[in-house]
Amino acid sequence: MGRFEGQVALITGGARGMGRSHALALAREGADVALFDQCQDVATVGYPLADVHDLERTAELVRQEGRRAWTVEVDVRDFARLDAAVAGVVDDAGRLDIAVANAGISAGDPVQIADPAQWADVIDTNLTGVFHTFRAVAPHMVKARRGRLIGVSSMMGRGPSGAMGAYVASKWGVIGLVKSSAQDLAPFGITVNAIAPGNVDTPMVRNDDLARRVRPDLESPTFADAEGLLAMLHVQPVPLLQPEELSAAVLWLCSEEARHMTGAVMDLSAGASARVTA
Repeated sequence: MGRFEGQVALITGGARGMGRSHALALAREGADVALFDQCQDVATVGYPLADVHDLERTAELVRQEGRRAWTVEVDVRDFARLDAAVAGVVDDAGRLDIAVANAGISAGDPVQIADPAQWADVIDTNLTGVFHTFRAVAPHMVKARRGRLIGVSSMMGRGPSGAMGAYVASKWGVIGLVKSSAQDLAPFGITVNAIAPGNVDTPMVRNDDLARRVRPDLESPTFADAEGLLAMLHVQPVPLLQPEELSAAVLWLCSEEARHMTGAVMDLSAGASARVTA
């Protein structure tokens, strides 16, 4: 039996990338998985987001592990829709043990030219979306008097980067929200933690828009042109981490072994956190 046999996990941004990896890792350990994703692009984001085919593919992979999978097309910016979707999963499954607030987008420009609409989309998705997820899930966990909540921050939630103000602000905010929520929910047997990844090999990072932003000195940069600079953001000389490396941390934070770890941030950033003081 897996560590999470009989449990139910919910993952926002579950259609692809880290969300898919977390879903499969949890399914292999026995959990049934609810996959939430908006499955449509955002106009202010310069790369394609996941679509319904990605979402259904992840669900298929979960079912191949012998577990149940729910798929819900929902934008984490829409609290009413998200809250109703969470309640629907709980009604059907009878419980909810784990929630990973993973949905996120990457966009930004120098503050002197930044688009206020882009700022709103990034903050509303990456930070308010985490709050919405915690707010929708927490009452069900409080009632059960147990649960695991994980918010996805970033190495840029630990140390800033220029031309990424909205993204940096959103990921710093996730850490503050996690620490506050951990204090609110500790009396109910619920832990709340964050992971802070470095550059991860997902479509959010491996795309032409990021290559253009990282290498503005080139007319038509490819992702290969960006890899050297991405590696420089880490201390270890690697440009990218694999999603499965982050999923291993998620599994531990959701486990019984981590029952006394709450309000913490796990830095999984190939050493980027070695450059900051806290």
